[in-house]
Amino acid sequence: MDALDAIDPGWCPAWGIDWQRSFTLTLAHVRAGGTLPVRAGGIIVQGEDLGAWTRAQRAGWEKLTPVQQWLLDSVLGIEPLTPEEAAAQPTRRTQADRWATHLAATRQYHAREGHLHVPRKHIEELAGEDRESGTSVRLGGWLENTRRRASKLTPERRTALDELGMHR
Repeated sequence: MDALDAIDPGWCPAWGIDWQRSFTLTLAHVRAGGTLPVRAGGIIVQGEDLGAWTRAQRAGWEKLTPVQQWLLDSVLGIEPLTPEEAAAQPTRRTQADRWATHLAATRQYHAREGHLHVPRKHIEELAGEDRESGTSVRLGGWLENTRRRASKLTPERRTALDELGMHR
């Protein structure tokens, strides 16, 4: 091991291979003349979303090791989010919030179609309060999973779905 450390002190880093892969792909992209990816979905290389990874590194800076922080800063020029950027980050939705969104989409679909025989791949565009902007909900898959796990639902959640005629 000492011989390997002498050749490359970073040969066996403390972080996972997935982090190392994303770092290496981002570095190769930048060295090939590409710009540093800043938004999710913008640059996908070998199945890795480099923009999402870059954003995650900036947002989770305090969870990185000092060596990872150094690599990001000195090699890629990535810095942690500023306090203003951090404040503008969307908050993580709770399980109750996700349930409420899916239930609203289920109710909307039922009101329109009169049943809950939703194709597995169906995506319901949930109308927003302003009726102009909405949220895409993968309703078919959610309902299928919910039916499969019906025995684990709270009585309140089962009742809400039963009121719509959901068959388990």
